Order: sequence, then structure tokens, then C-alpha cells
Amino acid sequence: MFGVIALAPTASAEPNPAGCPKGYFCAWSGPDQTGSLVLKTAGNWSGSVAFRSVFNNGYRLPGADHVDMTYWYEGDGTATSCLHYNPGPGAYKWTAPYTEVIYGVRWRGEC
Repeated sequence: MFGVIALAPTASAEPNPAGCPKGYFCAWSGPDQTGSLVLKTAGNWSGSVAFRSVFNNGYRLPGADHVDMTYWYEGDGTATSCLHYNPGPGAYKWTAPYTEVIYGVRWRGEC
């Protein structure tokens, strides 16, 4: 007797963006991971840096592979977004509609 097993396709990781090796959360001055690399951190971070796009290139590590990013969002004030690690599921990169300011990055578990 033969059975059929359906397997979901595995997500394929996107290549590392320029200057952002595996294990890091990075931010750039331009959209879609372009322009100058303005932040690269493998741990929690706080400060103030203007950015336009971000990418969570973290490793799969239960309890510490997602990132809470706290930033100033024009019109809404301070916001916090959770980004999954590359390749998802879920958002692992984001381009802001215009320049924003990151105030903090905190590694965490599931969003």
C-alpha cells in the first residue's frame, strides 16, 4: 500500500543584503536596502539613527530570532514593529515611505 505525503515547500532565505551578514539586524539610508548602512547590530541596541529601510538577517533561534524595532513614524509618533528573521514567514524587511528614526532594537521570540 502506498500513501501520499504532502509537504509544504520550505522557505528559501533571501541572499544577505550588502554589509549585513547572517545574524545581524541592519538599517540603510535608502529604500530597499540601498544607500549607506547606518545600523548593524547582532544584539539589543538603543540610540537614534535616521533610516529608510531595514532587514532582520538573524538566525533561527527560539526566543531570540525576531526583532522589536522602535522608531519615530511621521504622523503617528513612536511605533514598535516586530520583524521575523529572513526568510519569514512574516515580514523580515521593510522600507519606510520616507526617512524615519530608529530608537531601539530588541531581539525577542515570536511576534
